[in-house]
Amino acid sequence: MNKTCIGCGALLQDKDPNQVGYVSDLEKELCERCFKIRHYNHYQTVEKNNQDYLSILENTITTNDLILFVVDLWNMSPMIEEMMTYFKKNPVLLVMTKRDILPKSIYEERLLDYMEGQFVDKIMISSKKNYHFDLLMEKIKKYQTSKYVYVVGLTNAGKSTMLNQIIKNYTNLETTITTSMQPSTTLGTIEIPLDETLTLIDTPGILDEGNLLNVVDPKVMKKVIPKKEIKPISYQVKGTQYFWIDDICSFTVTDNNIVIFISNTLQIKRFYKETDTSNFIPHTFTVKEKQDIVIPGLGFIKVMSSGKITIYVKEQVDVFIRKSFI
Repeated sequence: MNKTCIGCGALLQDKDPNQVGYVSDLEKELCERCFKIRHYNHYQTVEKNNQDYLSILENTITTNDLILFVVDLWNMSPMIEEMMTYFKKNPVLLVMTKRDILPKSIYEERLLDYMEGQFVDKIMISSKKNYHFDLLMEKIKKYQTSKYVYVVGLTNAGKSTMLNQIIKNYTNLETTITTSMQPSTTLGTIEIPLDETLTLIDTPGILDEGNLLNVVDPKVMKKVIPKKEIKPISYQVKGTQYFWIDDICSFTVTDNNIVIFISNTLQIKRFYKETDTSNFIPHTFTVKEKQDIVIPGLGFIKVMSSGKITIYVKEQVDVFIRKSFI
């Protein structure tokens, strides 16, 4: 009988230490990769692409089963809409995570209304604060169509952290799912039996291609990912001014008011003379009043007036405009 790692879902094997799922003893339940992540914060890169993970979803999820579509409030990627095309025949419960990161003053109904789609319901949670988990379980029980409920989302959306909180709250299980800041921590499906009528199935996160977190080293990643509530930073810009966010990216603004939503451990520097951005790729946008310019994985800039803004980022990083989120 094939046995999978209880931490990441990879098929356990004792043949090749360089491949996923390796254990020195097949009696073990946790692969060496998960063991190193949990105990030493040492992450082994896994070379997989989205087609690998999408194949797992396509071959695993039954047409009528309920899907918990987990979305990171902090990183509302355009890929979310693309992912929804795979679940047109399934009931989908939208779960928006990391409520604790956005300012408490923001009305939750507004944030929920922002997300459009064919959802049977929506809910906002915070795994860190154990917020709204009883309500989440009520909604799962209400909308489930069979014993099995599938948990899907992009990498770093907070799926595994949410599931660990559910395990802690509602079961006597001692197992936990491996979590880390790095993408592709979960590699296969992981079944979590909560009771005789409900089993949650964790699935690998779909890679958010174009996300800044894919191109920064772990030390920078720790600064980029917010750990607590964001304190937005506002600037009144007269003339043309030049901004740097650490050494991660730069942007140029002319005659506008902006509000920057990023981790407050990052440093913003403002210059009144042009700076050297030759190592970055420019993205120039003509923005309308109250739009956001989003750098996936980093945060966003709310623009209060119409005008032009140029963002400078690494080649692999996407930048896009959306209607104002806040």
